[in-house]
Amino acid sequence: MANDIPSAVREICLSFPEAEEYLSHGSPNFRVRGRPFASYLVNHHGDGRVALWLGSPPGAQEHHVGNEPAYFFVPPYVGKFGWLGVHLDKGLDWKRIAGLAREAYERVAPPALIEQIGKTITIVPPKLALSAEERDPLSAPALQKLIQPLREFCLSLPEAREDPRFGAPSWQAGKRTFANAYRYDGNLTFGFWVGVEQQGLYATDTRYSIPPYMGHNGWIALKVGAKPNWKEIRSLALHSYRHFALKRMLAKLDEQHA
Repeated sequence: MANDIPSAVREICLSFPEAEEYLSHGSPNFRVRGRPFASYLVNHHGDGRVALWLGSPPGAQEHHVGNEPAYFFVPPYVGKFGWLGVHLDKGLDWKRIAGLAREAYERVAPPALIEQIGKTITIVPPKLALSAEERDPLSAPALQKLIQPLREFCLSLPEAREDPRFGAPSWQAGKRTFANAYRYDGNLTFGFWVGVEQQGLYATDTRYSIPPYMGHNGWIALKVGAKPNWKEIRSLALHSYRHFALKRMLAKLDEQHA
């Protein structure tokens, strides 16, 4: 019996023959014989949603979003392929959610597996709502305590400002981001620009990795442990700031350290 929303999602999606769960960018996804049919995402890029993305049949997205926008939406990235976003905490009947998940599964599963399904699973609706920290992991006091020294240093630099991006803190020099903080695969991570030629050197240290999306532009990701090396972090932030800052900002910075 599912006590919370993520357990309910797993109970439904794994009820189908040969369905399996796998992680993609830190979020649970579900597939059958290598073909994805569902993704469970919470506060994806700061959207505030507790949602299930489903690879729905042709026309289903337009029908549901058009008729019941309180429960359904067009998800980013995969929406253009007809996928349907389903709000899981807005009161939609879980029998309907299970039926929609079945439609998504049947869209990609082999006929022989579809024949094995039988009746669509019926679950006891989850009672436990997600906590604030589950909706936004960075809101946890322990993580905020780790982020605060980076925030203070970044904001001490000339004309730097904080501008949340995709639900996570980021710091800009003018209009260009030079540092950010986010959760990736369950870990607090800080991002900085180091340059493409330096990425390989940093990546020899297991704390560092080349991040998706931004890595090709010379960014590096630092997995923050319980005892961060703040001298190292400040050096990375300063180097990244110098790369993006305007000349007048660099002049002010030099004046501060004169």
